[in-house]
Amino acid sequence: SHRPEGTDQKGNFFDTVLLTMLSSTFRRAVMTASHIPAKSSVLSNARRAFAQGPAAGGHISDELLEKLGSLSTQALVDGLWVMGWPSAQIDGARPLHPSHRCVGRAVTLNFVPARPDIAQDKPAGGESPEYEAFEKCGPKEVLVMSSVGPWESVGGDIKFLRLKQREIGGLVTDGSVRDTDEIINYGFPCFSYSTTARQGPAAMQPWECNGVVSVSGVTVRPGDAIVGDQDGVVVVPAKVAEKVYSIAHGREQIEEIVKAELMKNPGPPGKFYPFMSGKIKVDSPLGQLLASKGITPENSNQFEGSADW
Repeated sequence: SHRPEGTDQKGNFFDTVLLTMLSSTFRRAVMTASHIPAKSSVLSNARRAFAQGPAAGGHISDELLEKLGSLSTQALVDGLWVMGWPSAQIDGARPLHPSHRCVGRAVTLNFVPARPDIAQDKPAGGESPEYEAFEKCGPKEVLVMSSVGPWESVGGDIKFLRLKQREIGGLVTDGSVRDTDEIINYGFPCFSYSTTARQGPAAMQPWECNGVVSVSGVTVRPGDAIVGDQDGVVVVPAKVAEKVYSIAHGREQIEEIVKAELMKNPGPPGKFYPFMSGKIKVDSPLGQLLASKGITPENSNQFEGSADW
């Protein structure tokens, strides 16, 4: 390009500066562009993780697990009800034998309806999600199997032999089980909708281990406490397990006192029962009865003004 006389030296200087700036800008652009995929991937993964949320809601200690197992399922249901939580009883799971009772942390397994590509893509043999779930189970775990229907089989004697070997704390499903006599002989607690002679693989495939599942419409997260007795199975969310125990244990204490009083002095229970946790008045007949047994707002969260949930 044409420059006026006397400007060559200055022009060369500005040319050099301009080229340096352009070169620097170009390098930054190239470096930025080279990092876009990795950065985009990280952001995308973060968004996906945030959108999905964690599977587990917390951890329940062995000590708390034992305390939850000492309570009835009715008391636990009442504890969750008092807190305003949704129903947590798995209505579609009944004990396979009258002696069956269980308590443990949930290991979940989700079944999906059978489809050719699902059967092809599911890891085969010992890598199947169901066997992954089996190996996560022990005496303090309960395997929770979410079926696609109440009459579909989630397994039988050959598969569940491994659960016996693992000394599993229990099995809970809203589906059915096969080989009933053999499962009862295995000795671990089993709660199912029913029993069946059907084959499961024709209707459904195990697809995911330790995800959030729905069992008879009740949400179960891995690590939640599962407690089962002759009245059914209750899911205690790990996030609030300590508080649920506190409320439920307090209610059971009060009910034992009321029952003892009614046996000693027969009469209609309406004088003392039912009651609402966190709303017992100290001057009510129930409040006075509890005070005589050493239970007061100072040591119980069942009274008016003492609720801590």
